Amino acid sequence: MLTSIFTASAAILSLTGFAQAVPQFGFSSSSISTTTATAASVTQAAASTSTVACNNSPDLCNRNYNNITHMGAHDVAFLRDSSTSFSVAGNTFYNATVALSAGIRLLQAQVHDSNGTLELCHTSCSLLDGGSLESWLSKIKTWMDANPNEVVSILLVNSDNFEASEFGTVFEASGISTYGYTPESTSAMATWPTLQTLITANTRLVTYIASIDYDTTYPYLLPEFTYMFENPYDVTSSEGFNCTVDRPTSLSSGTGASAISSGYMSLMNHFQYSEMAFGITVPAVSLIETTNSAATNTTGALGTHAVQCNSEWGGKPTFVLVDFFNVGPAIEVADTLNGITPTGRISLSTAQLTAGTSAGVRPESRSWFGVAAMAMSAVAIGNFVWL
Repeated sequence: MLTSIFTASAAILSLTGFAQAVPQFGFSSSSISTTTATAASVTQAAASTSTVACNNSPDLCNRNYNNITHMGAHDVAFLRDSSTSFSVAGNTFYNATVALSAGIRLLQAQVHDSNGTLELCHTSCSLLDGGSLESWLSKIKTWMDANPNEVVSILLVNSDNFEASEFGTVFEASGISTYGYTPESTSAMATWPTLQTLITANTRLVTYIASIDYDTTYPYLLPEFTYMFENPYDVTSSEGFNCTVDRPTSLSSGTGASAISSGYMSLMNHFQYSEMAFGITVPAVSLIETTNSAATNTTGALGTHAVQCNSEWGGKPTFVLVDFFNVGPAIEVADTLNGITPTGRISLSTAQLTAGTSAGVRPESRSWFGVAAMAMSAVAIGNFVWL
């Protein structure tokens, strides 16, 4: 019965714009027109500073990887723009390579099984399909090829329990495995290489995957919770952000400070959901200006949360995940924590993208009929949004 409901709901979703074709990776017509020229020259800009800057700052070159705050884009494969008819499931207005050019250095996404293909899907491939993992990785590799002084981290949610070897095959096919970094230890490490060390060795990609076992054939694919802990991610109110250890469960009875003293890195989830009917939760885009704000005295603000975790953990978060990274912009909080003045980034508008800012959006994609269809699908597959 649930299968039939899901199938019917998916069909309705496809008609109402909630299940869309693969988003494009270049700047689309929905991207801010005022920065198109800047975006076109991003490779040149990054290359021109590559002899002195690492991850957009010369001050970061000699810092250890785990002594830097890496700003991350949560569910960055799932766009909310004209290519997806501004799907309410989308978590970002700009794709992964644009995010990298704007200074984001952690890319996070969900991987699902789509008829044997490792596919980037938001909860379900019938709901929002971001394309194959291989294609996505290939585009990130192309960006890394053009930006040789940048260290990039990827975090993948292994939604359908693929083996490390299945991920490894895709990483090798995309070509990005050539940049893969293999740590000296298969357990948490108190000291990681500096960015310059990783750049010099050309092992500039650090990849974490949730729920995999370590595989000696693909030693650059790191089980996430072997190396880091996270605070809770299912926040539905501005007062709900905290710094308690949520995952892995082996550390959840302790504190972040004790985990860090044991060599774990920290990941601070900072994104908020809105609750709708039928148990659906969607990104709370209406609150995003506050959620991504650098303010340190505003409830629910990114800056406030970072100060709290820095205090409780005895050090700044190693990684931060946000939705709609351009708003704020969120990267300013990482720059403040790192104490840097960045160079070589493109400048994005901090405004939200909406149907009114882009042509060619089908109005029915945002209708109540579409929302009802999405709700039916949510009933069949469970909660709408998962990290």
